[in-house]
Amino acid sequence: MTTQQTVRCPNCGSLAERWHHANSIQTECSACDYLMVTCSKTGNVLEAYAPGISVSDFVSIQSVLTLEPLARSLS
Repeated sequence: MTTQQTVRCPNCGSLAERWHHANSIQTECSACDYLMVTCSKTGNVLEAYAPGISVSDFVSIQSVLTLEPLARSLS
């Protein structure tokens, strides 16, 4: 089953979409073209693209993926 969340983009702060698939979690932002696909079991990065972010910054961005959904953080 696939579920979708609205979250803040870790790259630009705009609203982004996070899709939870059976084996992966995909976060994408249409405002800045950010993309991060991680394994839902290990958290390992499977695919990533973020204009303006260096490779060393991906470690800190990966921690953002564990944040609560935007709806919960606003309440």
